[in-house]
Amino acid sequence: MKLKICGMKNPENILEAGKLLPEFMGFIFWEKSPRYLTGVIPKLPESINKVGVFVNETINIIHSKIQQHDLQFVQLHGDESVAYCEHLFQKNIKIIKVFSIGNDFDFNLLKPFEPFVDYFLFDTKGKMPGGNGFTFNWKILQYYQSKKPFFLSGGIGIDEIVNIKKLKMLPFAIDINSKFETEPGIKDIPSILEFQTQLKAE
Repeated sequence: MKLKICGMKNPENILEAGKLLPEFMGFIFWEKSPRYLTGVIPKLPESINKVGVFVNETINIIHSKIQQHDLQFVQLHGDESVAYCEHLFQKNIKIIKVFSIGNDFDFNLLKPFEPFVDYFLFDTKGKMPGGNGFTFNWKILQYYQSKKPFFLSGGIGIDEIVNIKKLKMLPFAIDINSKFETEPGIKDIPSILEFQTQLKAE
């Protein structure tokens, strides 16, 4: 399973996390988030995919942020439509489309999006579009029928690794954020290293 460290905003902290070589690193471009990135992303190893996280943003701003920060993926964390995803897809933009999962979820809702996204991401339904700090009931993933790989997100910490590895369908990547912070946007690097080591262990 791949690792995505999300909600990075401090340049020194970003560089420290970059030394761990996660496959993905997420930067939030939603102004209401305490992890909103206002600065410049420092130069990272080329193996790290930089992901811009957006919530119901305009197409023009997404294009601007891709150019400004050399983003490899956009993560759509709002109510973006199929047509919206199709528009970005036709511009050769790689897309991670987020769906927030509550006690029940109809996975048939994903089908119209499948041709136009690279990955789905399943997060916990809460007051905020993301970063709510708790997991959803992963048993619902047994109803996921799509061939599209997915990221698993939502309040994941070290204690969740055992249950992650028990899932019948393993996620393509694990997205971590709030459980590894000393404050919003600042990650505890030793804790992430421990998580990464356990995640990659057979």
